Amino acid sequence: MVEDGRFEIFLVAAPGLEAALAAEARARGFSDATAIAGGVTLSGGWADVWRANLAIRGATRVIARIGSFRALHLAQLDKRARRLPWADVLRTDVPVRVEATCKSSRIYHSGATAQRIARAINETLGTPIERDAYVTVMARIEDDLCTIGVDTSGEILHKRGHKEAVNAAPMRETMAAMFLALCGYQGSEPLVDPMCGSGTFVIEAAEMAAGLKPGRSRDFAFEQLATFDAAAWAAMRAGSDKRAASPAFRLYGSDRDGSAIAMSRANAARAGVGDLTAFRQCPVSELERPEGPSGLVIVNPPYGTRLGEAARLKPLYRALGQTLLDRFSGWRVGLITSAPDLARATGLPLKPPSAPVPHGGIRVRLYQTDPLG
Repeated sequence: MVEDGRFEIFLVAAPGLEAALAAEARARGFSDATAIAGGVTLSGGWADVWRANLAIRGATRVIARIGSFRALHLAQLDKRARRLPWADVLRTDVPVRVEATCKSSRIYHSGATAQRIARAINETLGTPIERDAYVTVMARIEDDLCTIGVDTSGEILHKRGHKEAVNAAPMRETMAAMFLALCGYQGSEPLVDPMCGSGTFVIEAAEMAAGLKPGRSRDFAFEQLATFDAAAWAAMRAGSDKRAASPAFRLYGSDRDGSAIAMSRANAARAGVGDLTAFRQCPVSELERPEGPSGLVIVNPPYGTRLGEAARLKPLYRALGQTLLDRFSGWRVGLITSAPDLARATGLPLKPPSAPVPHGGIRVRLYQTDPLG
């Protein structure tokens, strides 16, 4: 699978957001990025792996696929796993763990698969195998084809490294970035989130406006691999925490919960965008249009997932829609919810929704408007 220093790289996406992630990857210079079920494939070398982790906002993980072979039974799996050039990728002093999945194959036991590959690594290279190791080798057997990858991210990529405070059921930064992309947001216009929670949408938008890389504040598993070049990585990362010139607009969040506003301000300050953002405690009915050009209103209201809750939330959705219609002429709206009835309750001129996306155990959709009249 590795040829001339290039191999397949797989960006894991939330189901339903694969096409949006492929579009982002192509915009970042990965010209062959292709959406498939579960994520995006592209080709590159190890520097591309580092850059994907550092710069792509919507990926959940970045997997480097380092080898593949056919295996019809466990003995064959063991033999062929030992032939892989593990020393080119893994270190003898850094423990690894192995995870495996099996689908539509004669080898069907994922636990036995992981055990055989772990033993092959340990006995051929000497690398320790530990259950809680930071570096993960991932094996997938489908239709008798075993594909071996290494999770180069480590912690899941929505953990940007500068957000500490969160509220209940927060939206992950990676998902928020993809919903912003689906709304056409590129960091060149103001944004308002009238139910901002811990500030995820506002902070993501502010980072985009400031040209800040999402992975600038954290470490990655690829730093523990044999392929890692500390000097090259330092050079790549050097400009990742330098802000572009401050835009002429600001990014605004509001929430009726004072503790949410305190969280948002603290998170924005840690992210280095405190001066680009403004947070205010107020209910939806007191929401005001900012001075200056129009932009995007994006909102992730409560969904009402329990029986009877949706009906109680309709007044909130109606108030939101009426406020936006009355005060936000020229602004686009992006609304995330799991309930079509609640979306319709806003009275907004909504276009057909996006594909469903799993979020917190439910499936949500993005509803959008054209600029309001």
